[in-house]
Amino acid sequence: MKPSLSRFAVFAALWLCCTSFVSAQEHPIVGNWRVNETLSDDTDEAVEAAILKAGGKVSRSWFKKKEKGRYRGGPEEQEVYDRISYDPELRIEIKGDECWFGYNDGFQRVFHTDGRSRSVEASDLYANGAKDFAMGDWEGDTLFVEGRPRDGGFTMETYSVIDNGTRLRAELELKPANFGAAVKLVRIYDRQ
Repeated sequence: MKPSLSRFAVFAALWLCCTSFVSAQEHPIVGNWRVNETLSDDTDEAVEAAILKAGGKVSRSWFKKKEKGRYRGGPEEQEVYDRISYDPELRIEIKGDECWFGYNDGFQRVFHTDGRSRSVEASDLYANGAKDFAMGDWEGDTLFVEGRPRDGGFTMETYSVIDNGTRLRAELELKPANFGAAVKLVRIYDRQ
């Protein structure tokens, strides 16, 4: 006697096949992106606005004002802020709950959207040094990322695909530990 499949078993098998197919499909945010300078906020101006908001002073030299990327650089533990706000290229890959963001020069961030938390022991800070950490959460097709860079500051990032999938909008709030106010800006990327 041949074993027969019940209707439930057939339905369950079809459901598993369909959900596997859907999860294997590419998310609209996945791809190679290049910043659109015309549509994006100027990072240097956003940094200056944060400095002024915190009560600091900004050098108003004519020649320095024209210099692009004048606030880029600084301590190694603040590198992630520069990558998020200055790098012109962004590559996004997603596999299950793992998101991978690639920037210029091979710099990468890997984070998860499954609600996992980070556990750090005091010995980890001395043995391995502090590391950048981020976690993400989806609301529909919008990705929210909260980061804790090595310097002890924070990032709040919102990524959403716009213009029928041809552009990526990144709303950024970056707060290095030594800043008195957060840097807020919007970057628009074109799909490559």
